Amino acid sequence: MERVCFLARVRPDRLDEYRERHENVWPEMRSALAAAGWGNYSIFLADDGLLIGYLETEDYKAALDAMAATDVNTRWQAEMAGFFVAEGPPDQSFQRMKEIFHLD
Repeated sequence: MERVCFLARVRPDRLDEYRERHENVWPEMRSALAAAGWGNYSIFLADDGLLIGYLETEDYKAALDAMAATDVNTRWQAEMAGFFVAEGPPDQSFQRMKEIFHLD
């Protein structure tokens, strides 16, 4: 099982709206994530816009590719792109962090 942590930066002027969007993630997006192997998935957001994502999956690249092949992900990424400081689709601009310690 891969444990994946990634970072991104949400625009400070859009933090409240970003939080609201994640209170109502589309049911079809939730289903697609689960079907693509995104398990135990969490997003954390600091008041300064630092976003930390965490998930567990058998194969992260396969999970990303599976999501990229869905229409719902294409629509979701298009809607979310304006929230992030980085250019392009958020799921392609996340900075993956290297795990250096784990206590089981």
